[in-house]
Amino acid sequence: MASDASDLLNDVLRSQTESLTTLFGALAPADGVPKAETAVQWAQIAARMQSIWTEYQLEQLGKAKDNPPHYADPVKWIATAEAVFRQLPLASPQVQQDLWEEGIALANAVLGEYGLGPRGSEGRAEEPELPRHDRRFAAPEWRRQPFFALLHQLYLLVSEKVMGMVEASEGLEPARKAQLVFAARAVIDALSPANCPLTNPVALEKATETKGESLVRGFENMLDDLRKGQLTHTRTDAFVLGENIAVTPGKVIYETPLFQLIQYTPTTDKVLKTPLVIFPPWINRFYILDLNAKKSFVRWAVEQGITVFMVSWKSADASMAGLVWDDYIAAQIEAIDHVRERLRVPSVHTVGYCVAGTTLAATLAVLARKGEADKVASATFFTAQVDFEEAGDLKHFVDDQQIETVGKLSPEGYLDGRYLAATFNILRGNDLIWSYVEKNYLKGEDYPAFDLLHWNGDVTNLPACWHRDYLRDLYRDNRLVVADSLQACGAPIDLRRIATPVYIQAGREDHIAPPQSVWKLTHYLSGPWTFLLAGSGHIAGVVNPPSSGKYQYWTNDASPETLEDFVAGASEHPGSWWPHWRAWIGALDPAQVPARGKRRPGGRGDRVIEDAPGRYVATR
Repeated sequence: MASDASDLLNDVLRSQTESLTTLFGALAPADGVPKAETAVQWAQIAARMQSIWTEYQLEQLGKAKDNPPHYADPVKWIATAEAVFRQLPLASPQVQQDLWEEGIALANAVLGEYGLGPRGSEGRAEEPELPRHDRRFAAPEWRRQPFFALLHQLYLLVSEKVMGMVEASEGLEPARKAQLVFAARAVIDALSPANCPLTNPVALEKATETKGESLVRGFENMLDDLRKGQLTHTRTDAFVLGENIAVTPGKVIYETPLFQLIQYTPTTDKVLKTPLVIFPPWINRFYILDLNAKKSFVRWAVEQGITVFMVSWKSADASMAGLVWDDYIAAQIEAIDHVRERLRVPSVHTVGYCVAGTTLAATLAVLARKGEADKVASATFFTAQVDFEEAGDLKHFVDDQQIETVGKLSPEGYLDGRYLAATFNILRGNDLIWSYVEKNYLKGEDYPAFDLLHWNGDVTNLPACWHRDYLRDLYRDNRLVVADSLQACGAPIDLRRIATPVYIQAGREDHIAPPQSVWKLTHYLSGPWTFLLAGSGHIAGVVNPPSSGKYQYWTNDASPETLEDFVAGASEHPGSWWPHWRAWIGALDPAQVPARGKRRPGGRGDRVIEDAPGRYVATR
């Protein structure tokens, strides 16, 4: 199969370069250079690209014998597209007739704007008014020539019709239909004319301006990503841990084979007596909460007089193949106990982000079952789900076949983080895949220096056994909300035993943990809870410092039964929700203590392991 993919890519490349040579060689440039000279120039560009491709093939030849390529096999993508469109009534004579008639009408309308077709006598419109709009085709190059205007308008027409047929399909289970809609959208997005150099006028104009150099740079960018097995979003050398990201001062004060525990240095004379332990998701690096001084939740919390501890999970390797959910729950309890003992406090505040929040809910249930719930003074959940009935687009990647695939992709017992990164990218394909294909592959642009995108591409590996269990038991079977259906650390899990004060934050536009799914946590708690809806999504909805002045949040002091009731009676507040959370946590226990002794990690008599951010965050 790998050789089939290689042959297909080679054929595509040869076809593209030959077409580019013919196309540009046939055009006489404005500066009067003879066509023959232009043809030679583009033939040289094509030859360079062919040479680069040949070198890449030779480089990968030895690797391919032992390891399959990390990029998806194009043949499989073609099969996926066929499976999707095979279920649509495209072969129906009536459907074809309707599509043909609408296409002809659209072509007449578009060409008429350029003084062509039946409306040719009316003359060309000064500013062509096209019936369909999409930000992928917002550049003026898509409207300058009738060919490209008609091309993208027909694409948008067909897209609308296909998606309409998919959404109107009957006789399917809701989950299967939702999966089909998602797959159809992904295929249609991939087939956009903006994704091909020969049908993208912006890329063609860039190639003309640079005399083909943009195509060479873009091709090199693409091959670099194939080598890495991962789409690049930002300059890889722009950020260095501990230098311009993850720079809040602190020390690693504890370490296990699964995690390091970081304690941050206080910046105030007094701090809250009850410290805060943050559990970030192990599917990403913890420094999303410590990107830089302006965006860092960690730094801000320290400045608010909170003693902050951060768990830094180790990226999985073969030694972690046997890890299961129990190990992560036990790790959370171990971190809580270590902080309590270190600072000699009875309890800690906790934060769980995303999957670590899901696990924190299970941890609270385990502690409650064991009579140890008082170890946790409060629990804050950042965009975390416990009820996965409405878990969003990620559910489209969870069925028996896909869960089985996780095992095939994990021969050494851990799942390469690049596969998970690709999954999250597909959820927002136009934003996280195809826009970068256009900018960096087709136009050969340089990558930006963007810390959030750097973090997004800084992937971690996952223990395959636990990841399969997570997909099967939580996403597919939704067992966490069934009392005593799951157990961990020798204790059955019943979320209704959680009486700990809880703060729940959800993102209004979150596509990974939709707010209606996050809201459901409120249904399973026996203690007091506060729900807050933040503007934006899974990341920007959380990482929104007060200094940015961005977005807004909503609160509702009544007792709404549903998210709809919450929204209907909510009060909107401008800016960051962080101060609201700080007021909430301070009201639970306002007692303060001097920031001395072991409140200052690495001081006299305090043995520490290393400076923050530690080694684990840098392991691949």
